Amino acid sequence: MMCSLWEVIGAGSGQSARHLWDADTSIVLSDLLEGTILGGRAEALRGRSVLIATRSQLTAALALVELDGVARRLVLCPPDLAAGHVPAVMARAAVDAILSDLDTSDFASCGVECFAPLSRGVMRADTQLPRDQATEWVLLTSGTTGIPKMVVHSLSGLTGAIGAGGERNPSPIWSTFYDIRRYGGLQVLLRALIDGGSLVLPGSHEALGDFLARAGAHGVTHISGTPSHWRRALMSPAARRIAPRYVRLSGEIADQAILDSLQAFYLNVAVAHAFATTEAGVAFDVGDGLTGFPASLVEREAAAVEMKVEDGSLRIRSARTGFRYLSTSDLLKDEDGFVDTGDMVERRGDRYHFVGRRDGIINVGGLKVHPEEVEAVINSHSQVQMSLVRARKNPITGAVVVAEVLLRPQRDQDESAVERGTLMGEIIAGCRRALAPHKVPAAIRFVPSLEVAASGKLVRAVG
Repeated sequence: MMCSLWEVIGAGSGQSARHLWDADTSIVLSDLLEGTILGGRAEALRGRSVLIATRSQLTAALALVELDGVARRLVLCPPDLAAGHVPAVMARAAVDAILSDLDTSDFASCGVECFAPLSRGVMRADTQLPRDQATEWVLLTSGTTGIPKMVVHSLSGLTGAIGAGGERNPSPIWSTFYDIRRYGGLQVLLRALIDGGSLVLPGSHEALGDFLARAGAHGVTHISGTPSHWRRALMSPAARRIAPRYVRLSGEIADQAILDSLQAFYLNVAVAHAFATTEAGVAFDVGDGLTGFPASLVEREAAAVEMKVEDGSLRIRSARTGFRYLSTSDLLKDEDGFVDTGDMVERRGDRYHFVGRRDGIINVGGLKVHPEEVEAVINSHSQVQMSLVRARKNPITGAVVVAEVLLRPQRDQDESAVERGTLMGEIIAGCRRALAPHKVPAAIRFVPSLEVAASGKLVRAVG
């Protein structure tokens, strides 16, 4: 049975100094055992539903440690949540208190009590509160333009996969491109706290190169992000400032190109890609250097995580999944307790491969195209850094496939139109060899950048 986060830190208090760092602040974790970021006001939040809406990831992390086991419910507000959605989120979660380092006037119309954390770090607390409340952790889903769904988790469910993989090392120094107020980033925070490690967090609006340099200066050993995060990182000269022993990918399909690139770029590194969603939790990770996952993982008996494939979609049942959605008629699980992830897979030999999202299919004259499948082929070209495949309206077929391609930075920016035309022809030829005709892009456009959302995923706007 998982105790509160505060108790987890206390259990490892005899270890060497452990830290949480962001761009401006360094916190020694053991200081939290006798400290507070609320100046002794945490008791006023006992049994309440608290919205944590902070500018700083570090402040959010400290709030989770102080309030887990005290508050009835902790609602993590991601930084990209649209202001117009905040009232609905608060109503669905029955929020009756807000902890925020933002301007309190932002919440003046919400009609609930606001608590501001200390401006710098922690102060010594005269007494420590009992952590005897069964706290619900509420995470918001990403990838929707409407009000996000809200998934209820427990601490024991969120930490169910920690220690189950092969990434354990003495006193790891973790870092992540994720925001810890999303599921992927929260997993990294919890891993650092439970595995006896430290954590380097990105600062608010910190440039990628500055973050990588700071992570390297702190000696980061373990670092996590989406494939899109990593493609962008490998384009930065500062990518050489870190020398990780363990690299983890999740959140998007890890194609062979990015797995090979990371293995070649960082010598003696273990590269793993994990499958997890906010609803389904962490299902598995794969460390054999290959895209996809072994078919033997599906339909295992008496496994901690049960998986099956129905209508091409991966479905998951385990103690790591969320309990339910808050205040919505949508069911998180089916009657057998499985979460339908909406991630589509195909079996090829003894391995399943992810091909895309069920809700992202392009319909070309009645034939289905998964954008991610086409991107994997384009990304396999030696001069391509990353790509984005989308639909373009067509009067005959309804839609055709088009692609935007970002080339590797070492290419000559002044190359001729002839050279670009040759490269475009090579990419199209590669697609024709690997894909059915309706999946081959009708047009390719070279672009200087591709937009990545705050979640770390490519922005897939409809064209």
